[in-house]
Parts: sequence; C-alpha cells; structure tokens
Amino acid sequence: MTHDHDLVLRPTEAQIAAALDPPQGRNGGDLVVETLAGLGATTVFGLPGQHALGMFDALRRSSLRYVGLRVENNAGFAADAYGRITGEAAPLLLSTGPGALTSLAALQEAAAASAPVLAISSQIPTAGLGGGRHGYLHELADQAASFRGVVKSVHTVRTPSQIPSAVAAAWKSALTAPHGPVFVEIPQDVLLAETSLPVVTAPDATPEDLVPRPELTAVAAHLLSRAARPVIVAGGGVVRADASGKLLRLAEKLDAPVVTTFGGKGAFPWEHPLSLRSWLEDRHTTDFLEDADVLLVVGSGLGELSSNYHTFRPRGRVIQIEADLGKLESNHPALGIHADARPALQALLETVEERTDETAPHRVRELLAKVADRIASQELTLEQDVLASVRRALPAGSPSFWDMTILAYWAWSAFDPRGANTMHSAQGAGGLGYGFPAALGAAAADPTRPVLAVSGDGGALYSVAELATARQYDLPVTWLIVDDGGYGILREYMTDAFGQATATELTRPDYAALAESFGVPGLRTTPETLEADLAKALATPGPSVLVLPAVLRMFAPTHLG
Repeated sequence: MTHDHDLVLRPTEAQIAAALDPPQGRNGGDLVVETLAGLGATTVFGLPGQHALGMFDALRRSSLRYVGLRVENNAGFAADAYGRITGEAAPLLLSTGPGALTSLAALQEAAAASAPVLAISSQIPTAGLGGGRHGYLHELADQAASFRGVVKSVHTVRTPSQIPSAVAAAWKSALTAPHGPVFVEIPQDVLLAETSLPVVTAPDATPEDLVPRPELTAVAAHLLSRAARPVIVAGGGVVRADASGKLLRLAEKLDAPVVTTFGGKGAFPWEHPLSLRSWLEDRHTTDFLEDADVLLVVGSGLGELSSNYHTFRPRGRVIQIEADLGKLESNHPALGIHADARPALQALLETVEERTDETAPHRVRELLAKVADRIASQELTLEQDVLASVRRALPAGSPSFWDMTILAYWAWSAFDPRGANTMHSAQGAGGLGYGFPAALGAAAADPTRPVLAVSGDGGALYSVAELATARQYDLPVTWLIVDDGGYGILREYMTDAFGQATATELTRPDYAALAESFGVPGLRTTPETLEADLAKALATPGPSVLVLPAVLRMFAPTHLG
C-alpha cells in the first residue's frame, strides 16, 4: 500500500545535473536570498551592518529588490505595511545587536496587528555564542531572548545547511494564522562561509489552515439563527483573512448589524444599511452591543479600544472567532472558536438559517443619529471638516497610514475607508512614528496608486530621515503633518488629569523647508485649502509633504458616563 506521505517529487535529470554543479563563489548569504526568492519574496527591507554584510552582498547576485530605510524601526514599519497590503511575509534584513534591537517596536506593532514580517538578523560569530562576554562588537548575551516575548517564533541557525530550512520554517510561521512577525538569527561566519550546496529553488513552506471545529460552528449557527437581536463585531482578523465578502453575506443573511473595530476598518461597507461603522468610543454604541442577545465577534480580542476601555459588559451570549489562542475568551466568556476568520465565516454561511429583521436598519440609523447628535453638541467643526477634506481628496482604493495622532483617533471612529485593507494605523501597539515609513512600504508594494501618510508633528520627528528613502526610491507617498506644536493628545490627557501639561511642547523644524532640503516638494496648507492641496499632491508623481498648522481636539470620551 502506498501512503500519500510516502510520495516524493523526483528530480529531473537537468535538476540533478544543476544540483551537482552549483555556481561558484556562493556563501551563506546566497542561501538566505535564494530561499527567500524560492518562497516567493520579491522585495526586502532593512539596513546593512557589519555582521550582516554577507546577506547584503548576496542581494547583488539575486533578483530581489532591496528597499533600504534609514532607521531599523522604520524599516520594520515599512515591512509591516508591505505584509498587510500584499498578504505576503515581508523580509526585514537586520544587523546584530543595536540594529536588531532597534526594530523591536515595529515588530511589536506587527505582532499586535497580525502583520507577517520575516526579520532576519545577523549574529556575532559562532565562536562567541553561548552567553559569555567575548568582546565582539554588537554582542548580546542572548540576542534571541530580546525577541521571544514579541514575535511568533524564533529560529537560530548554526551552519549554512540549516539556513533554507530555518528561513522556510519562519516563513510558514509568519503566514500561518494568526499572521505575525518572526525572527531568524544567523552568525556572521555562517553568512560568509562558502557553500557548495545546491541552489535553493522552491522550499515547501505552505501555511497551515486553521479551520474551526464543526461542532462549535454548528452551535454558533444555531444561536445566530434563533437570535432576536444578533450583532456582529468585525476585527482586524477579518481583514487579514481577506474575509470581508463572507462577512457581508453572513450579515445580510442574518440581518445583523455590524460594527468594525479600529483594526478592522473597511471589513464591512461603511454606507451599508446594517453598518454601525466604528464608533466604539461611544456609550450609545456600547449600549447597543450590550443589548444584543447574541454577539458574534470575528477576528478581535475585544481589547481596550474595542471594548470602550473595558466598560463593555455583554448581557447576551458571545460567540468569539479568533485565530490567536491567547486572545480567545481573554476578556469575556464566550463560545470560543479557535479558527481563522475566513473558514469560520464560510462554515457559518453554510449552516445558519436565513432570518429577516426589518427593524435592524432602523435601529442602526437611530444609533448613528444619536452619535451624530453627541458629536454635533461639542463644537468640533474644524476636526470634522479636516477629516472630510482628507476623505474627499484621497482617491478611493488608495491606502492610508495613520500615526498615533489626534486626527488618526478621529479617523478610527469617523473615517470611511472605502474598502477592506485600505486604512491602517499603529493602534495595535500604539508606537509613534508608524505612518510615514509604513506608507513607504505600501508604496513599494504597489507604486501604481498614491499612498497617504498622516502624522502629528511629534510623531513626524520619528520619521523625518525617511524623506531620503522616499526621494531615493521615488515612492508615491504624500505625507500630511498636522502641526499643533507638540504631543497634542498627551497635552489633552495631562491637562484633563493634572490641570496642566508637562513635557508636551516641542521645538519643531519648518517641515515644508525640511522636505525641500531632501528634494521632496513641501507646502504649508490651511483647513480651507487642504482638500485642493492634498488632492493635487496625491495626483503628482513621487513623494510630497503637506504641513497643516492646526490645533485639533478630541471628541469627549463617553466610557466614563
């Protein structure tokens, strides 16, 4: 009897001949780039460093495109965005010690947002490994230990022959749901060691499917089919799984209103009659969710932001579909279904009974009217006008990347992304400096459409070096910097809490002039001219910077009332 797992693909005579006579002058670095190319990678991000030079020299002999940023953390943000846009694992090449460690904040964001990033770092020579202090430049007692609490998996290489398997295993890990960052470290001498191994062609690294248990989806379908007031919360897992179409069909089959989390923006059509949009920091929305007798949560852990700062107290039955086992039932008891959103939604589509609820669209309109009235009572016309100008200027289908800044906090709740996987922010981990380098990564993934980055002046100072990257690669990114003189949201938080703000005011450069010094067009705009200026900048090839001097305010929180 022959079993499927006994079958192997037999090489052709030509393949055998090529394997027995590999090209001369190859080393461990070549094995890295050959493996990446064989896995399907086309673009890599990163920065060179002393111990990593074997990898970077090998790029010269490969078909891979290299996009080099000026700071490792920014390179990590660019790789994160590339992974979000393409759904592929984005290689991030780093050097030992300081270079690798500088990427940690970006990898934390990738982990929180389930973005597939394949970080490959050099290490000190193998003779120095083992936790001692050998005096090597960049040496850490245990480099991998710094990453274990951040990434999905850590892979350490000790010989050239281990490189293809380690890189392939990391690639598979990054792309198995939940997606996320992974870390590979390879010693300097291993990268430089000559090799006579065959050229790496097509390693098998097919991600494993994370399918739901059928008995659990059967129970979920039963509950949803018989619910009186079902509601769906759609998180980032729906976007990562490319499952927004299935979500739409399920919502319509159940007549169930849908709210998207800030990480799930675009998972459900904004203007749909069943769309509750994204007003999660609003007590009216929280009340609506609490009133559901069955709440289906897909691809969200119902964390701090999604639960209105943990004030959400569901009264009905919760069904939670989540690929990250650590997030399953972590905040609320639920019928927990450990699965990727796509196969789980498909299973529900096949098993739920159609239900009709003519009151659902009315209840949705009623809720959105309450939210609109609350915002209208706070005299926030400037903020709403600025956000509306950005929306009108940004072409439909163009992605936007938002830093941690007041306009982004508005966008989480109030911005229509006009499609899945188009609006991205750093709300997963909340680190500053995400917007602009992430936008550069998205532009590298698809340079045929303009990309928008939005930062405050505080966050912009994290990323100004990447104006050189934007110019060097002529990436079509328009960077909108809202300049309010400091860390605006922290100014609000401290003033509210302590009566005055400390350490929030900043000396800033003239951002428009700074952009010009990099050869990037820079312009100061106003709230009145923003729409026209932004539309023109986005329509002009290459990078550009718009500076909007404006003090924006947040709408009042309602999680306390």
